[in-house]
Amino acid sequence: MPSDDIPLLFSSAALIGGARLRKTELRRFLGELTRRVTRGRAIACLVTNDAELRRLNKTYLRKDHATDVLSFPSAAGNGFAGDVAISIDRARAQAAEYGHSLEDELRILMLHGALHLAGMDHEKDSREMARAEARLRRRLGLPASLMERAGS
Repeated sequence: MPSDDIPLLFSSAALIGGARLRKTELRRFLGELTRRVTRGRAIACLVTNDAELRRLNKTYLRKDHATDVLSFPSAAGNGFAGDVAISIDRARAQAAEYGHSLEDELRILMLHGALHLAGMDHEKDSREMARAEARLRRRLGLPASLMERAGS
């Protein structure tokens, strides 16, 4: 799938703050995750703000707080893995906290979300997701992953 066809959406709220993101590069990365993680099943990614992540978290997971990334696996077996939603507010703060770029943080969050779409769950497995995330992070040249930073 050409990178222009990769569904990476930025809400208008996500663009407030003047971030100059290389969207084509982020689309290519999402395409790479489609190939490496979800075995060709497409991923749609929304980058929005804390308020929207909080709304999604409350509506679908009954958790009334914002979070950095949410994954919504597809129930249809039509070649679509599912959706990932990312808070740019959290991504900015985490990038600053860990000393890397906003784009790298978005990639880390995309990877984490894609692993969930591939059926992994760090809350239920025996560190399988943590190992997969660390291995892919190294192969993709990313800084420390969510799982490594959390020490889980």
